[in-house]
Amino acid sequence: MHIVTGGAGFIGSAMVWKLNQMGVDDILVVDNLAESEKWKNLVNLRYADYMHRDEFLARVTAGGDPFGVRAVVHMGACSSTTERDADFLMRNNTGYTKAVCHYALAAGARFLNASSAATYGGGEFGFSDDHAGMARLKPLNMYGYSKQLFDLWAARAGVLDKVACIKFFNVFGPNEYHKGDMKSVICKAHKQIREEGLMRLFRSHRADYPDGGQMRDFVYVKDCVNILWWLLEHPEACGLINVGTGIARTWNDLAGAVFAAMGLPPRIEYIDMPEVIRDKYQYLTRAEMGKLRAFGYTAPFMSLEDAVRDYVTNYLAKDDPYLDSREL
Repeated sequence: MHIVTGGAGFIGSAMVWKLNQMGVDDILVVDNLAESEKWKNLVNLRYADYMHRDEFLARVTAGGDPFGVRAVVHMGACSSTTERDADFLMRNNTGYTKAVCHYALAAGARFLNASSAATYGGGEFGFSDDHAGMARLKPLNMYGYSKQLFDLWAARAGVLDKVACIKFFNVFGPNEYHKGDMKSVICKAHKQIREEGLMRLFRSHRADYPDGGQMRDFVYVKDCVNILWWLLEHPEACGLINVGTGIARTWNDLAGAVFAAMGLPPRIEYIDMPEVIRDKYQYLTRAEMGKLRAFGYTAPFMSLEDAVRDYVTNYLAKDDPYLDSREL
């Protein structure tokens, strides 16, 4: 059985879609649906069973292998970069991940874990997934720190060369609709443009970047799950692994791509960045992708323009914007 934690979430449900694409439906989805809208991400997908995250943790820490697991794709975590409850993040992101990692390795299963580019902090030490520099990284928020702590633990415990910790950069695409303020700017912008005819971006508060000129490594969720599938098929690829495109684009580029996909001329309004995030704001992210390529991954990435066009025209503009196994 393939287990996908966070399987009703954004990247998790996209991974279930990818597994369906590859003919796999013996999947256990682990999540915490509660009163969220995440359940809608699962409606169009095929999987064997669903289990609440607390029951799953109790089962895997009881010993043995109750699921006959082949692989665990651990996407389950609190992904809010503004979450302030540090103890919750320690339990839910760091401690939970350690327990699931122990279970997967004891069962001889492949373990893929969602780390984050948030571990790189302000980028003062670059964006290399080389293990030698991981200890000096200084995340800017508790979310990034909770991910960094697992990466460091895996190195100390001697298991980092047996698992894959994927440092996702700015992921966007279908099935992110439940994420509230953590939705991608593309998702928010599509709604804003439809309702108001314009898109708002933060002004720059640094002289070396123009308004809207802040840069991100935007990566489409379909490219991400293609990589996750490849990693399942290549267990020799282990350690910290960046997942971005290796290309940084500006928010202005992204805005232009959204307007173009909607068939509209660009109309951008720049607004002040809230003071609460100014000292924690990343002005540049760009994944170094040499390690993944050296492992042997050769597939190209969709360009920002093509990915935004696919997202807008085939999902955001549709009444049912969710990934659907019937597309396959």
